[in-house]
Amino acid sequence: MMQKQPWILVRGAGDLATGVIVRLHRCGFRVAVTECANPSAIRRRAALCEAVWQGQATVGGVTCRRVADVEDAVHVSQVGEVPLLVDERAACVSVLHQAAVVDAILAKRNLGTNRAMAPITVGLGPGFTAGEDVDAVVETMRGHHLGRVILQGAAIPNTGVPGVIAGYAAERVIHAPASGEMTFVQDENGQTVDIGALVCKGQEIARVGGVPVLATIDGVLRGLIRAGYPVTEGLKIADIDPRPEQVAYCDTVSDKARAIGGGVVEALLLLAREKKMQLL
Repeated sequence: MMQKQPWILVRGAGDLATGVIVRLHRCGFRVAVTECANPSAIRRRAALCEAVWQGQATVGGVTCRRVADVEDAVHVSQVGEVPLLVDERAACVSVLHQAAVVDAILAKRNLGTNRAMAPITVGLGPGFTAGEDVDAVVETMRGHHLGRVILQGAAIPNTGVPGVIAGYAAERVIHAPASGEMTFVQDENGQTVDIGALVCKGQEIARVGGVPVLATIDGVLRGLIRAGYPVTEGLKIADIDPRPEQVAYCDTVSDKARAIGGGVVEALLLLAREKKMQLL
């Protein structure tokens, strides 16, 4: 990549943010990422935030590498990888001189992103208002408007209910029944139950502080928070997809993440044209 090319800073590297990062990188943008010190992504195999724990992670052919500072980020970018800084508050904005900031934390509220951070700012989902705290908002709700770029106003408010897949909504997501350390379990064949496993309703899929976590429906265990993670009661810790064929896609960018990523590309190019900026 040309080092005169401006940075696009993406805040967050969970599975949906990963769809954004992968699409931006593949389109030729120069991307840097910030994450918190203890990311709790459940779709670990499709989330570049695993680089926080493992040093690097690859999804969709794009490798993200944890770096210590902006100088290291430059070197990583030069070899075609995406640098990740553990920088929850995005303090690096004062030295990165990014052309755009994309808030992909998906916290359902704004955790500090503002229009002073960069010439272009984009927020994903509810919690942002285009024209006020960011320049554009990208819709994250499943349905007709998924991926839509909003230049005035906000995204659809958070309903608290996951989108319907094969007739299931809230049942697809499992929350911690207690507080404690996450531990994995073995199935009746002695195999560790982890992402990609086919599970049955009522089957024990993990334990939290010794309390069994049971599958809520039959399907593919698409997401499971990492073993050893200190979870609190009520935290989202697992995700089951009722479609058996989805077992082949547990480590890939989802259709939803890909659509959101496309919306971010549109927003960046649209706003760059308006502001007469060169991003590529």
